Amino acid sequence: MNRTNSSRSKILLVGGLLGLLSGLLAAYILIQKSQDNEEDLSINAGDGVKVGLSVLGVLKLISDLGDRK
Repeated sequence: MNRTNSSRSKILLVGGLLGLLSGLLAAYILIQKSQDNEEDLSINAGDGVKVGLSVLGVLKLISDLGDRK
């Protein structure tokens, strides 16, 4: 199915806004958790790998939405 440029632009805009908002919320939660525990904010390599793999999993789920018929 061909999408018009307007439709593609709307999809990209909505996706970008959702990504921005979810990233800001994640950062806010991380900062709040750090402040509640009265610890310095630190993320080790293992945590980074966990987050990266989780993001890849979510992207895979989203890409599978487009394959449904």
